[in-house]
Amino acid sequence: MVHDLLALVSRKSANTVICLPYNLQNLPQQLLPYMESFKRLVLWFGNDETSWYTARQFAKKLNEKRCSFVRPTDLQPRPKLASDMGYDLKSIVQNAQPAWHKSITTFHELREEVLSDLQNIDKVQGVKWRRYPALNRILKGHRRGEFTVLTGPTGCGKTTFISEYSLDLAMQGINTLWGSFEIRNARLARTMLQQMVGVPLDEHLEKFNSYADAFEKLPIYFMTFHGQQSIKIVMEAVEYATYIHDIAHVIIDNVQFMMGMSDDSRHLDRFWKQDDIIARFRNFATKYNCHVTAIIHPRKERIEEELTTSSIFGSAKASQEADNVLIIQDKRLSSIRGKKYLQVAKNRYSGDLGIMVLDFDKSSLSYSSKMKTKQEDKDKRKTSAKRETEEQIKKQTHM
Repeated sequence: MVHDLLALVSRKSANTVICLPYNLQNLPQQLLPYMESFKRLVLWFGNDETSWYTARQFAKKLNEKRCSFVRPTDLQPRPKLASDMGYDLKSIVQNAQPAWHKSITTFHELREEVLSDLQNIDKVQGVKWRRYPALNRILKGHRRGEFTVLTGPTGCGKTTFISEYSLDLAMQGINTLWGSFEIRNARLARTMLQQMVGVPLDEHLEKFNSYADAFEKLPIYFMTFHGQQSIKIVMEAVEYATYIHDIAHVIIDNVQFMMGMSDDSRHLDRFWKQDDIIARFRNFATKYNCHVTAIIHPRKERIEEELTTSSIFGSAKASQEADNVLIIQDKRLSSIRGKKYLQVAKNRYSGDLGIMVLDFDKSSLSYSSKMKTKQEDKDKRKTSAKRETEEQIKKQTHM
């Protein structure tokens, strides 16, 4: 070790050279405070596996983020041998590789996070929908950092469903940003307002101000784009809103309309453009820990065929990148007694798949069982009262 020290000093390879005693068996505790004054530490030990293992153990004690290694190889032997062979010791020291990389971690670093996830399983699963208990059983909840794709036939109610889906979360404090490129924001807001109050707005105009005041308090924001827009401009707006308003949920309705609906013969260019949009939103969701829900139309298929993940327009990138794939299946288009339901076709979090029946209530523009239950209870009360009246009339008649 002393010979290595002398070789490094003679070649002026570093400003400070420390020779560790005890033949690398241990790192004296009294030495640690002295080492704190150095911003970068280069560990250059022998070219055997034992020395390499020891170097890594020392780095953990000295803080891996400021340690670098000279990996022992035939071209980088211990300093004395390298000097004798005429190698440039200063260059070897300067090119030492960091012991820590921001993109690589170990279970030691993850251990506490894993335990925290297990202790707070409900929070980890995400925010639960109040209007869609069936969706909670499958998806477990709405989680930040995920990317969801919704598809379904034209006119099946994708926007109506996703507006209530997002409204439910916004009413629980999830800051939401809407990007409606096909439907005017005023129309979308009207739909969400009616879904919130559960009654036809045009029949209760005298309560509009009170309804509007309540809706105005919800953390919902709208992008003012309409039709085809540059993905760069859209991403600038999304990132700005996320930073300023702490957006946790972004809805894009829809990807095709955003990139233009013209029938261009250059289909490959359109596929590439859509893939680029999906990649940007996927990266955004991960980087900013924000959930993104994107509506994408399916390919043109026969009405009687059931949609699958491969039915999503474009290449396979959308379904591959998505954490969740939701498909609205509308069997009413092919069968008199057919039903409309939401199918969870992909669920990366738990792997659970399943369906949720979608029965639409026109008065509230709602698919939620909660809204329909209120109406059903009201109808049952009317029916029961009618029957009681009829029975009383019969009794009076017999008397």
